Amino acid sequence: MRIKLFSFLLLTQRRALFPAFVAGVGLLWFTPMRPSIETQVLVINGGAGGTAAGIQSARMGVSTLVVEPTAWLGGMLTAAGVSATDGNHRMPAGIWGEFREQIRDYYGGPEAVATGWVSNTHFEPHVGAAIFRQMAEREPRLTVWFHSRLLSLKATADGWEARIRKEGKTVRVTARVLVDGTDLGDVAAMAGVGYDLGMDSRMMSGEPMAPEKANGIIQDLTLVAILKDFGPGADKTIPKPPGYNPEAFRCSCQDLCPEEPGLHPCEMTLTYAKLPGGKIMLNWPRRGNDFYANVVETSGKEREVAFDSARMHTLRYIYFLQNELGYRNLGIADDEFPTPDGLAFYPYHREGRRIHGLVRVHVGHISNPYEGTLYRTGGIVGDYPIDHHHAKNPEAPEIEFPKVPSFNIPLGALIPAAADRLVMADKAISVSNIVNGSSRLQPVVLQIGQAAGVLAALSVMENKSIKNLSVRAVQNRLLQSGAYLMPFFDVEPADAHFEAIQRIGATGILRGIGEPYLWANRTWFYPDTTVAWNAFREGLASLPDGAAATSFVRETGLVALEHGLEVVSRMTGNALDSVRAEANKQWQGWGFSRFDPQRPATRKELAVLLDYFADPFNRWEVDWEGNWMP
Repeated sequence: MRIKLFSFLLLTQRRALFPAFVAGVGLLWFTPMRPSIETQVLVINGGAGGTAAGIQSARMGVSTLVVEPTAWLGGMLTAAGVSATDGNHRMPAGIWGEFREQIRDYYGGPEAVATGWVSNTHFEPHVGAAIFRQMAEREPRLTVWFHSRLLSLKATADGWEARIRKEGKTVRVTARVLVDGTDLGDVAAMAGVGYDLGMDSRMMSGEPMAPEKANGIIQDLTLVAILKDFGPGADKTIPKPPGYNPEAFRCSCQDLCPEEPGLHPCEMTLTYAKLPGGKIMLNWPRRGNDFYANVVETSGKEREVAFDSARMHTLRYIYFLQNELGYRNLGIADDEFPTPDGLAFYPYHREGRRIHGLVRVHVGHISNPYEGTLYRTGGIVGDYPIDHHHAKNPEAPEIEFPKVPSFNIPLGALIPAAADRLVMADKAISVSNIVNGSSRLQPVVLQIGQAAGVLAALSVMENKSIKNLSVRAVQNRLLQSGAYLMPFFDVEPADAHFEAIQRIGATGILRGIGEPYLWANRTWFYPDTTVAWNAFREGLASLPDGAAATSFVRETGLVALEHGLEVVSRMTGNALDSVRAEANKQWQGWGFSRFDPQRPATRKELAVLLDYFADPFNRWEVDWEGNWMP
């Protein structure tokens, strides 16, 4: 049953957007129900990752169905209300970059969305949901079923068979590839995939900062509220919620708790995530509306009970702000979530299952990527520090989280080791509990979803198991879609040589230099600096025939352009004179200032020369662990 999605939202008509959105849900019409539906890719849950997966898969010409329980696409960015994004401000990768650009266009530019101090990009959740919906509408191969949920699942000889509950009716859906877009990894669990839950032991993860013993503790969740300033003199105080105790929130900010160090002034709890439109996202961690509940392995009814408790906790916090701090002019926004209490559809889940994938990402992989090989298989990048929320569970052991640079996530972390034609599109990828603190953020999850869409679509297009796909083919598709392979924050997609630098970076010939930096970590490529010969030789030596490329000896110093051309000559078997002549011919077209083989080469120039002539990225395939293949 295919939903026809109407373009009922005109983003230029800002004031009328939300009423149109709500009304539009009722305008959806359906083709007649059939007892069985076929699709090539089936995405369960249109959260942040699931939405990106569905859009990317459909863009590659593959019929794709997204099944979403609510009326909104976008998950934690929209339906869960976390509309102040964390990280990737300087790495606008793929669908994350597209989404952010449309947010900026709607509000009037980058400055118009830098309204709070926690993020560079803030927006109203219903605006984000409208944008995701329009992005989905533009894809003719994409179908979205709202108000629908997965009932059961079984593997078949050529894919999957699912039973979907759609508006009171049960529909059988068959698909070649299944995408898990759930926050908690529910589909993977239903499919029998192994997973970890809670904190890993130090021995299991190999991370020195992990607890000595494993436990089942996950991060706090948050039932987000969007508050609205109704103006001076307004009194929007809600009824006193049952069980209200102001002591539970007194030390959420400094004014009422000056004796506790490290607290922010109470005013900053409101400017923290100030949204356009005079609104405030209420997602305050320290004695605010964070809430502990591990619902991952519970039934649907048990989850609802826990979520109701989280809702009541948020209502108590709102009452605290209104009654104890005097913000009576701030009320629950009446033009955001179409829910009975005006709060988000469901909680923001920071953590759930973490599947057993083809590879597992530990802290060492992101803090020291070049000590291993997984960096060669990246397709998702992030720069957010490792950050866990455990304030509401006193049993959670203290962990001193390590500082990390910007990082990439290997594609094999999205692929379950023990299931075929299944790929992960949200937070439940194969990472350690500690790494989850960086991989769970919104821009990263949008990229995870986009990579999942490429994996799923290529599996269908090539009629291959996901595990048998070419890593380089997947990465090339991602690059063509604006994604990053390497987390180089100083070379953006607008650079004419972005893709060449990304490809050469993923071979390890020219390596980035990582730097932990505040709340936006970095890896520098330094495109316009010159190259030391020893570092260049080290990168070349890691290639399968690196010995041949570096068999001639150079003194320690800078790599002259002539030396770079000589390396290309040796790698390709072409005469040095012909390589030099072709480089001279292409030089100005590449945008370089002058061709002088005797001067030191820049890292960008070497990357372009190697990519153009030798193409080491496509010449040598790697496996999912980043090892060179024969």
